[in-house]
Amino acid sequence: MGLEALAMDQKGYRRGSFQSSTSDEDMLEIAGASLDFSMADDDPPLDREMGGFSSYNGGGMNGTSTMMDFLEEPLPGVGTYEDFNTIDWVREKSRDRDRHREITSRSKESTWALIHSVSDAFSGWLLMLLIGLLAGSLAGLIDISAHWMTDLKEGVCLAGFWFNHEHCCWKSNTTFTDRDKCPEWKSWSQLILGHGEVTCAYNCFCCRMSRFPSLYRPLLAIWMCVPEVQARGGFCIYSQLLHVRYLGLVILPSCCVTCEGVCSLCLWLRDPRELCVLDFQIKTILSGFIIRGYLGKWTLIIKTITLVLAVSSGLSLGKEGPLVHVACCCGNILCHLFTKYRKNEAKRREVLSAAAAAGVSVAFGAPIGGVLFSLEEVSYYFPLKTLWRSFFAALVAAFTLRSINPFGNSRLVLFYVEFHMPWHLLELVPFILLGIFGGLWGAFFIRSNIAWCRRRKTTKLGKYPVLEVFVVTAITAILAFPNEYTRMSTSELISELFNDCGILDSSKLCEYVNDFNSTKGDDLPDRAAGPGVYTAMWQLALALIMKVFITIFTFGMKVPSGLFIPSMAVGAIAGRLLGVAVEQLAYYHHDWAIFSGWCSQGADCITPGLYAMVGAAACLGGVTRMTVSLVVIMFELTGGLEYIVPLMAAAMTSKWVADAIGREGIYDAHIRLNGYPFLEAKEEFSHKTLAMDVMRPRRNDPPLTVITQDSMTVEDVETIINETTYSGYPVVVSRESQRLVGFVLRRDLIISIENARKKQDGIVSTSIIYFTDHSPPLPPSSPSMLKLRSILDLSPFTVTDQTPMEIVVDIFRKLGLRQCLVTHNGKLLGIITKKDVLKHIAQLANQDPDSILFN
Repeated sequence: MGLEALAMDQKGYRRGSFQSSTSDEDMLEIAGASLDFSMADDDPPLDREMGGFSSYNGGGMNGTSTMMDFLEEPLPGVGTYEDFNTIDWVREKSRDRDRHREITSRSKESTWALIHSVSDAFSGWLLMLLIGLLAGSLAGLIDISAHWMTDLKEGVCLAGFWFNHEHCCWKSNTTFTDRDKCPEWKSWSQLILGHGEVTCAYNCFCCRMSRFPSLYRPLLAIWMCVPEVQARGGFCIYSQLLHVRYLGLVILPSCCVTCEGVCSLCLWLRDPRELCVLDFQIKTILSGFIIRGYLGKWTLIIKTITLVLAVSSGLSLGKEGPLVHVACCCGNILCHLFTKYRKNEAKRREVLSAAAAAGVSVAFGAPIGGVLFSLEEVSYYFPLKTLWRSFFAALVAAFTLRSINPFGNSRLVLFYVEFHMPWHLLELVPFILLGIFGGLWGAFFIRSNIAWCRRRKTTKLGKYPVLEVFVVTAITAILAFPNEYTRMSTSELISELFNDCGILDSSKLCEYVNDFNSTKGDDLPDRAAGPGVYTAMWQLALALIMKVFITIFTFGMKVPSGLFIPSMAVGAIAGRLLGVAVEQLAYYHHDWAIFSGWCSQGADCITPGLYAMVGAAACLGGVTRMTVSLVVIMFELTGGLEYIVPLMAAAMTSKWVADAIGREGIYDAHIRLNGYPFLEAKEEFSHKTLAMDVMRPRRNDPPLTVITQDSMTVEDVETIINETTYSGYPVVVSRESQRLVGFVLRRDLIISIENARKKQDGIVSTSIIYFTDHSPPLPPSSPSMLKLRSILDLSPFTVTDQTPMEIVVDIFRKLGLRQCLVTHNGKLLGIITKKDVLKHIAQLANQDPDSILFN
C-alpha cells in the first residue's frame, strides 16, 4: 500500500486516452483515466522526446532476449512530482548533495569544469539579484498605478491624465492650505455638470433635525455629511448641490464595482483556481506541497494587473499579501534560468522563501522585517544560507523600489512618522488595553471569516465568485462613500491616523482650540478638542464599525486581497480614538495623580498618533499571531525606532489574548479549512499513541500492496498500477519474507516502463522487472529483463511498530517526509503517510478526519 492519490473526479483527470500535444498540458494516462502531470509554469518541462504515453494494456514488443540496464542515464520526468502531492525533502536534499559532489570533483579536471563550478556557486546570488530587481520594479509599477487609479475615481488632471492628484498639483501656485485644490485638477462633477466646488460629498438634502432626539443629531449630521447646514423646516433641497453630490454618489461606487468586477473576471477567465491565492497557499507551497499553476508567468501577469484594480477599487483589502505572491511568482519563473533550481523542488522552495522576504520588503519598505516574516511565518525550511540570500534579495528589492520612488517623498517607508515627545511609563496601561482589543478583534475576525468562508465552500454561494465580488464591492462602495475616512484609500487613512498634528495641518483630526502664546517651536501643547475633532471622532467610530464587519466578508473573496492593511486600519482607528480620549482626559484633569509629575498643564505629553501606531500593531498581531517580525515591520514601516517597547507590549498582549481564545492564526485556520497537508511545527503532539495505531493497512483492510525485487513481470506491475491509486509501492525480497528492499514511486515506474517499451527491444508483458544489482537466473528463451534499480529508493525512512507517534510526528515535521514505512523485527508491516498523520491529529482533536483532503 502506498500514498493515496487524488480522486479521479477532481481537476486534472479526464476520461479517454492521451493524445500527443505541443501545449503545456501533458497528460499521463493511468488505468483508463488521464492524470494531469503538466509541468506548468512553476515546474521544469519534461523532455519532449519522451513523446506521448500509451495506455496500459499489457501488450509489448517482440524482440531479442538481450538484458539491458535501461536506466543507466536518468530519464526526463523521473524524480518529479504529480500535482497535489508533497515533495520528499530528504530525497531532494540528497540529490542536490550528489550533484554538488559531482561538480566539485569535475572542477579539478579542466578549466571549463572549474568555471562551471564557480558559476554554479554564484548562481544563487545572481538569482537573488534578479528576483530583487524584478520584484522591486513590479511593486513600484503597482504602487504608482494603484495611486493613479484611486484618484481617477474622483477626477482627472487637465495637465495630463497620467498624473495623480498629488503630482498634478505640484507646480500649482496655490497656498499650503489649498494645496489639494489646484485649478489643474478637476472632479468629474465639475467636468460633467460644470458646477463649482462643493464641500459636502454625499446627500443633497437635509432633513428636519429638530424632529430627532438631540443624542442622534451629531450622528445624523455626520452621516448625511451636512454638519454646517441648518435645517429650517421640511426638506431644504439645494438643486445644484443635489445633482453634483448625487453624481459623485453614482460615479465613485460605479468605478469601484467596475474595477473589482474586471479584476475578478480576468482571474476567473484565466483559471478559477487562481482567483484567490493568499498567504496561506504560499505557506503551503513552501512546506513542500505541489500546486501547479499558482506561481506561473500567466499568474504573475494577471495578478499584477488585477492587484492594481483591486487596491484602487476601495475594498477593505491591501496589496501586501498579493505582493508576496507576486514576488514568489518572480522567484519561481526565474528559477527556470538555473538548472539546479529548476530540477530540484527543495532548492526551489529556498528561493521562494527568499522571494517572500523580498515581497514583504517592497510591500512595507521593511527589508529586515521581510526576512523575519519569511522566517517566522511562511517558511518551512529556512537554513542559514537562505537567511543570507533572503536578506540580499530584500535589500535589492528595497533599493529598486527606493530608486523608483513611487510615493514621491524620497522615503522607503510607507507611513513615515515623526513624533516630538517620548512615551511615558504609565502609558503602557492604554497600550496594553490596545493589545487586549487587538487580541479580541483577531479572534473574532478569524472565527467569523472562517465561518463565512466555510459557508461559501458548502453552499451555492461558492459557485458564483464573480457575482459575490460585484455584490460585496457595491455594498462597500455605498456604505463607504458618505464617510470621508472610509471613502479615502486605506493607506491614506492609516497615514492620517499616524500623523502627529502640527501647526499647518488642516485635517479635522487636528482642529484643536489653539493657544499660540504657549507654542514652543514645532511642539504644540495638549489642547482642547475643537468641533472638527469631535466630528472626526464620530466619523472614525462609524468607520471602525464598518471596517470590522466588511473585512470579514472581503478577505478570502476571489480577488487579490491582503489582510495587513485592513487589520492595521482597524487598530489605527481604535488607537486614535483612545489616544484622543487620553489626551483630553490629561488636558482637563492634569491635576489627577496619574498625570501629575509628567503631564502638567500646557505640556505636550500625549501623542494620539502613537496610540494609532500601537493599535495597528496590536490588531495585526491578533490576526496573524506574529511577534518579532511584526515589531520590526512596524518600526521600519513608520521609522519610529524609539517606540519598540510599546509595540512589543501590544504585540505580545494581543497574541496572548488571541491564543487564549483560539490557537490558530488566520493562515493556519485557512489551511485547515481547505484541507491542505500542512504540519504546523508550532503545535506539540502530546498523545500517547503508537505507529501501529496509525499505519495502514488496518486490521480489516486488504494486505499491503508490494512489489517484489526480482520475480514480477511487466504485466504484473502494470496490473498493480491499474488497480490501485497509490503514489508509491514498497519493494520487498518476496511476498513470503516481506523483507524490505526499498521504495519506488508510481510516477517513476510509469515513465520508466513506457520508455523501455519504446526504446528497448525485447521488452514485453512477460519481461521480468528486477531491482537488484544482478539479474536473476532465467531460462535462455526468456524475454529481455528490465532493470529499474536506479529509480529505487534504497534508504526509505522506517520506524518500528512500537515507535511513539510523538516521535513520528516530529520526524515528519523536521525531515519533511512524504511517507514512513513501519517494520516489525525487520519485516514490513505497513506505511504511514503525511495524510495519515494529519488525519490522526484531526481525529484526536475531535475534528472530521476526512476534512484532510488534497483539494
